Amino acid sequence: MEEREGEDGVEQPPLCPIDPNTQGIIKGRDLFGYVGIEAVLDQMRRKTMKAGFEFNIMVVGQSGLGKSTLVNTLFKSKVSRKSCTPNYEEKISKTVNLQSICHVIEEKGVKMKLTVIDTPGFGDQINNENCWEPIVKYVNEQYEKYLREEQHVNRKRRIPDTRVHCCVYFLPATGHRLRPIDVEFMKRLGHIVSIVPVIAKADTLTMEERLEFKQRIRQDLEANGIRVYPQKEYDEDAEDRILNDKIRENIPFAVVGTDKEHQVNGNKVLGRKTKWGIIEVENVAHCEFANLRDLLIRSHLQDLKDVTHNIHYETYRVRRLNESNANVPNC
Repeated sequence: MEEREGEDGVEQPPLCPIDPNTQGIIKGRDLFGYVGIEAVLDQMRRKTMKAGFEFNIMVVGQSGLGKSTLVNTLFKSKVSRKSCTPNYEEKISKTVNLQSICHVIEEKGVKMKLTVIDTPGFGDQINNENCWEPIVKYVNEQYEKYLREEQHVNRKRRIPDTRVHCCVYFLPATGHRLRPIDVEFMKRLGHIVSIVPVIAKADTLTMEERLEFKQRIRQDLEANGIRVYPQKEYDEDAEDRILNDKIRENIPFAVVGTDKEHQVNGNKVLGRKTKWGIIEVENVAHCEFANLRDLLIRSHLQDLKDVTHNIHYETYRVRRLNESNANVPNC
């Protein structure tokens, strides 16, 4: 350390060498004791608990694949029922009706407004040409609605968020390859929303058939350039990459949904009764429902919302603003 002189000629204490790894970082207890910066997390938590949050999930697939049952099983609540009156219903075409059902779920003081957008009729017709267009249109309409709210001079303090945060795409357990309709849909929608593919009613396949089918689907996804969540380019660090690599290895999730409980070894479990025994929904040895639930709720829900806002919505916003600027005449 070198000696130095002040402007008045008085010798000053030597300068301490600066560690570039810690430059600019002052720890809370280094100078005057505890500062309390970590309390910001508690503040954020309290605000979130007061305001609650929104999560919008779209389920796509032909009828009879158990979409409503799986959503009910995921959130352990009757959030998607054919018997209930939807808050939103739009007959966009002769083949696809979009039904939006809202439900407030509360757990340990945290409120979530869950919206499930169902697509009855998708892929059910003899001629399914362009049947994905109403769904693509709906997703883009929600971005447009959010963009219009953002552009108001006097904006709402909290803009209602109806954007689709995740699309769970149901594949029939055929054991073959992706159908042309599945390829076309996921290619088109993968650029505007996060898609999580699942094999529905996976208990109709043996374990060997399931593994082979999953491998064929991954090959088809890669061969057709289909983007499914989580994409590698969204991994923020090594920790994210390790977690997401495990998820990517399991996609598509082979799932079984049910809202019925059965007694297994003296315990009540969610399961489907077959002539071979009980298929336990939350037992990873039986199906991958727990992996799907963890992805959608416990580990990646906020990331799905962030990707929607920062990637998909931002791409839409930039495109729309560029279009608007291009249409403005030069003075």
